[in-house]
Amino acid sequence: MRKFSVVQIAAWLAFSAGSAGVMAEHQMPYDVYKADLDRIEREYEVDKERCDSLDDNAEDICLAEAKGKEEVAKADLEARYKPSRKARYQVDAAKAEADFRVAKEKCDDKDGNAKDVCVEEAKAAKAAAIADAKREY
Repeated sequence: MRKFSVVQIAAWLAFSAGSAGVMAEHQMPYDVYKADLDRIEREYEVDKERCDSLDDNAEDICLAEAKGKEEVAKADLEARYKPSRKARYQVDAAKAEADFRVAKEKCDDKDGNAKDVCVEEAKAAKAAAIADAKREY
């Protein structure tokens, strides 16, 4: 009879538990996915309507926030429905893009060099967030 070491048994248990966790993530039923997708789209429409009461750049900022919130929520839903490293990266990329769009709209309230600096800082923040996401996944 073969003897197993404590390390071999612990490694096997850790691997088995990890595999079970991955399998559990694949269990989102399609109807739950579809219901969540519909909810996200309804929330976006409500957020968009709320922005209609604002004027000028405040409306643009509000719309950028609403669109970003929708895109991040959809990416997160996809990552929960079909979990993968790529899907998690897509969530982080969607967050970076949403933050960039909002920051860029906020820069529109500035003039001249201050606006240019603001836009460059927003671009740098987006690039850093994307680089972090690539490193992580």
